[in-house]
Amino acid sequence: MKRWGFILVTAAVSLPVWGADQPLVLASQGSFFVGGETKTSPTLGGPGAAGAPAAPQDVTINQMYVQYQKPVNADRHVPVVMVHGCCLSSKTWETTPDGRMGWNEYFVRKGRSVYLADQSSRARSGFDATVINAVKSGAAPPSQLPNIFAASHQTSWTLFRFGPEFNKAFPDEQFPVQAADELYKQMIPDLNGTLPTPNPTLKNMAALAVQLKGAVLIGHSESGFFPEEAALEDPSGVRGIISIEMGCPEKKPDELAKLAKIPILIMFGDHLGDVPGRFANTWTTNFDTCQKFVGQVKQAGGDAEMMSLPAMGIKGNSHMLMQDKNNLQLADLILGWIDQHVERTKSARR
Repeated sequence: MKRWGFILVTAAVSLPVWGADQPLVLASQGSFFVGGETKTSPTLGGPGAAGAPAAPQDVTINQMYVQYQKPVNADRHVPVVMVHGCCLSSKTWETTPDGRMGWNEYFVRKGRSVYLADQSSRARSGFDATVINAVKSGAAPPSQLPNIFAASHQTSWTLFRFGPEFNKAFPDEQFPVQAADELYKQMIPDLNGTLPTPNPTLKNMAALAVQLKGAVLIGHSESGFFPEEAALEDPSGVRGIISIEMGCPEKKPDELAKLAKIPILIMFGDHLGDVPGRFANTWTTNFDTCQKFVGQVKQAGGDAEMMSLPAMGIKGNSHMLMQDKNNLQLADLILGWIDQHVERTKSARR
């Protein structure tokens, strides 16, 4: 697919994409897994020989796949970890549905090492199939089948705030709706129903931050509050938290005190109150809970900021901020925040 050499900030204004016409120079790239545990089960596949029950065997579950790119001189900046939301994978952060530069590449071009994680039970991280096989074989009742949620085109369009009704866009919509079919190809089954509680992704994110000797954790939508939860698991590697478009659950005073030690940025797009039907109050409620959370962190002495894009004069952004037509403008806001609230703190500690 051809990459465009510009981004659309409004329908009438275009700006050059920083570095898009230059080679992408890397010091290294690769992939690895974080976490995981061994589970012994007789329901890993079909029956044994001659239809006999299968013998118990071992399988690894709850691991988290991570791919990374490191630019030259990456040690000048704190690494960034990006985690996707519901029904998606780390593809979220890569090339946009209409072929423009995604946040992964842009952050790397801006000198940041970027680590893309597939949530445990999603995409390349794999999932625990033993309970499904157990029901199939009759070893467990159908009531134990996990729920597998798949977001439809109609649900995605409305919930992601592309427009007031399916295939009708808001007049100022920033998501490239002409490429919506490419987004739908990214949607995959959500297998969180196979996971234990708490979600092992939280522990894996915290462990990854430690492994990187410090990282900024970015979560979106379903994973939006995961960076905070990961920091509560183990804050030692979490240098900054960026939470994009999610709800903020109530936290106890001792938890707020822990989170107050880490800079936190929360970002929301536009049209929060313009979603009809069963999602009518979803985004305004999420925004309100996060506004409250930001205030509580500040009261606890922390550095927390709510970045409401329409309040800043940036209009039309959807739930998929990292894929919107002004995605690199938003990336610059985040990079600027990291420089001011995380990198400056890092330099002061030296």
